[in-house]
Amino acid sequence: MKKVILTSILIALVVIGCADKAQAPAPAAPLLPVLAIKNTEATTDSEYPASIQGTIDVEIRPQVSGNLDRVFVDEGAYVSKGQSLFKINERPFREQLNNALANLHGAEAALINSQLEVDKLTPLVQNKVVSDYQLKTAKASHRIAASNIEQAKAMVESARINLSYTTITAPVSGYIGRLPKKQGSLVSATDVEPLTKLSDVHQVYAYFSLGETDFINFKSQYSGTTIGDKIKNLPPVSLILADGNAYTQLGKIDMVDGQFDKNTGAITLRATFPNANGTLRSGNTGKIRLGIQHDDAILVPQSATIEMQDKVFVYTLNKGNKVNKMPITIIGKTGTDYLIKDGVKSGDQIVLSGIDKLQEGQVIQPEKSTPTKVAQIINKK
Repeated sequence: MKKVILTSILIALVVIGCADKAQAPAPAAPLLPVLAIKNTEATTDSEYPASIQGTIDVEIRPQVSGNLDRVFVDEGAYVSKGQSLFKINERPFREQLNNALANLHGAEAALINSQLEVDKLTPLVQNKVVSDYQLKTAKASHRIAASNIEQAKAMVESARINLSYTTITAPVSGYIGRLPKKQGSLVSATDVEPLTKLSDVHQVYAYFSLGETDFINFKSQYSGTTIGDKIKNLPPVSLILADGNAYTQLGKIDMVDGQFDKNTGAITLRATFPNANGTLRSGNTGKIRLGIQHDDAILVPQSATIEMQDKVFVYTLNKGNKVNKMPITIIGKTGTDYLIKDGVKSGDQIVLSGIDKLQEGQVIQPEKSTPTKVAQIINKK
C-alpha cells in the first residue's frame, strides 16, 4: 500500500514538472541596433612604402692627395654652406705654387729680354746695318716669351687651385654623416669611400611607387590633360613614420617618373615635405598615405563585422527578423568604416552590435539606428 502511495506521488510530481515546463515562456528575442546600408561618398586611405632623402645628398671627397691634418666637424653636426670641414697638409701644394710663381717671374724676365732685343734690332734693320732676318727671329722669340708667360700664369693658377683644395668646405648647409677617415689618414681623390656625406634636409623627398592599376586609378580622379596639370590638382599627402605616427607636416606630390620600371611594373612618385626642425633625415623610411575618392561607396562600420578563418562577416537581417551571416569583400578603409565591394548592397540591413553572441537564423528585435546612434555605438567600441 505504501509503495502504491509513493508511486502516485512521484507520478504527480513528474506531471507537475512537465506542466511547468510547458507553461514556461520562450526567451525574448534580443533587442539589437540595425543599420540600413546606403550608397554614399567616401575617401579611402592607401599606404605605400616610402624612402626619404634630403633635397641634396652629396659625398664629400678630396680633390687632391695628402695627409689629413685637421677634422673640423663631428659626426651628425649641422654645418653651414662654406664652413670648413677638413684640412689636408698644404705644404707640398704651397711649394708647388712658389715654384709656379718663380717660373712666371722667369718668363716675365725673358719677355722683357726679348722685347729689348726687338727694340735694339728695329733701327738697325731700318738703317740696313743688319739683315731683316735677325729682326724677324727676335720678334718670334718675343712671341714665344709671351706665350711662356701665359703658360706660367696657368701653372700658377693651377697651383693656387690645388692649394685651395687642401681646405675642404661644405658645398651646402646640412647634416654631416659618418667620418670614416680620421686625422692623420692618407686621403686621395681616387678613394672608394668618401670623407663623409652631407645632407641638406630643410626639405625632404619621399619616394614611393604605384603599381600600374593603382596609378591609373589615382590619376583618373584629378582633372588635367597632362601629368603636369594633374600634379597641380593633387591634394596634400601624409607621411606615416616608422613608429606608426603621422608626420606633423603635409607634403605635396611634385614629380612622377617618366616611365614604369620594367622589373617591378611600378612607377615612382616623389612627395616633398618641409623639415625645418630636422626631424627627418636621409635614409628614414615611412609610408605615404594617399586618399582616393569614391563617389558611390558602400560603407560598413568596422564594429559591425566579425572575422573568422581569414574572412570578414556581417549579420544581415532577413524576413521575419532572422539574421544571416554574410561574408563581405573589403577594398579599403575610411575612418572607422570598411569600404565594401561585395556581400551587401544598398538597402540591406545589418546588425551593429552584439554580433559576437548571434547565431545563424536567430530572431532579433531590430532597433533602427540613426547616424548619431551609430556614432555612439562605434565610440563605445
